[in-house]
Amino acid sequence: MTHLKIDYVEFASGELDGSKAFFAKAFGWTFQDYGPTYAAMTNAGLDGGLQSDPDETSAAPLVILKADDLEAALKSVTDAGGDILRPIFSFPGGRRFHFREPGGNELAVWSEA
Repeated sequence: MTHLKIDYVEFASGELDGSKAFFAKAFGWTFQDYGPTYAAMTNAGLDGGLQSDPDETSAAPLVILKADDLEAALKSVTDAGGDILRPIFSFPGGRRFHFREPGGNELAVWSEA
């Protein structure tokens, strides 16, 4: 399995247009919209996005790791004691799962479709 590295950070937003406007004005970030509840950051120094769907947001920023083999990553997480919060699911462009590590932080792992 390829070493998993931080690949993406996702911020929750209760006001997607307001968050986009703030980050654009404050930091010069630009965004690519993916439907009415998601916008990816395109020049923030690290890939990331804004999630405004209340059913999809986490309480804190969501750090997302990238894996070549998602099933192997899932096994590695569970073998290490991670608690699976959302089993593997598909989204535009790939698949991912969410887990909580023993210290309470929620993370996700994704792979390309």
